[in-house]
Amino acid sequence: MNTATKLSGFALGLAAVFGAAYGVGQVVGPVTPAADTRHDADDPAHGTTHADAGDAPAAHLPGGLLVSDRGYTLAPLAAPAGEFAFRVTGPDGRPVTRYEVAHDKRMHLIVARRDLSGFRHVHPEAGPDGTWRVASPLAGPGVWRAFADFTPAGGPALTLGVDVTVPGALDARPLPPPATAATVDGYTVTLAGTAQPGRASRLTLTVSRDGTPVTDLQPYLGAYGHLVALRQGDLAYLHVHPEGAPGDGATPAGPAVTFSAEFPSAGTYRLYLDFRHGDAVRTAEFTVVAGIPAGAGPGASGAPTTTGTPTKTVTPTTTSAPTTTGTPAATSIPTADADHGAPGHGHD
Repeated sequence: MNTATKLSGFALGLAAVFGAAYGVGQVVGPVTPAADTRHDADDPAHGTTHADAGDAPAAHLPGGLLVSDRGYTLAPLAAPAGEFAFRVTGPDGRPVTRYEVAHDKRMHLIVARRDLSGFRHVHPEAGPDGTWRVASPLAGPGVWRAFADFTPAGGPALTLGVDVTVPGALDARPLPPPATAATVDGYTVTLAGTAQPGRASRLTLTVSRDGTPVTDLQPYLGAYGHLVALRQGDLAYLHVHPEGAPGDGATPAGPAVTFSAEFPSAGTYRLYLDFRHGDAVRTAEFTVVAGIPAGAGPGASGAPTTTGTPTKTVTPTTTSAPTTTGTPAATSIPTADADHGAPGHGHD
């Protein structure tokens, strides 16, 4: 094979790869249900494992990276101003109307801005036609990743994700550096443990208020704490819950809540801890680098010296509806503060 032929084949291969990658990140029309990729088969959030140990490692994708998986597809819909709406279609192409209850809810909707400077966890309500609706959790301009975490009746536990753009001037914010403590509404939450890539990691978060340990945490979604981790860059989604459960006779109601989580790769992650106390749910946020002890800081043991997104101003090309097809027609009414350093309102 001569050099020209080789280069031509290489260029065609690159075009195919980039074309496929673009298709995953953009929703521009009806989505054909994907083949069985089993991306959640080893997701510790759902307690499932591969039945076939010979499955290729490429099949072990984290949650939230696909808009369609195992025949189920996440489809945002046009909605009135201030509302977010979507459906999940099943392998038959019809909207799914029956769901299992998982962690006290049939649907968990998590949204995060692409620079991880905004986070919301809400619980939509479904209509008889399978349309889920909720007050828009998209707090201001930017590209947001919306994650639907659910289990269809008789189906697999899934987390599907899709990008949604809210138009307007965007001031990208750098990710805060790794730290062992976060404060929210007078509470201090400390983090102990190491995020180890590719294996179970034990993380303990301890809650105090005005220097006094909180020993009467209230159950929230069937637990004393609720943790989501997102990987910087592609926003791979890790949804875990703590060891033990309220009322089991062995799990104290604070101050410490311990989680077992599996980080899929080395890299920087943003952690969001929801906890309930005094009849209010608050969110504490942390940056961790997989493989680095909590609080070791950038540059330690090979940790990157910067963990944020370069600050710049971006003005989306659209001026009205979000740019992804089927996304809400008007979602610009903020419902939460998207700034870093102002946690505590990322839940519902």
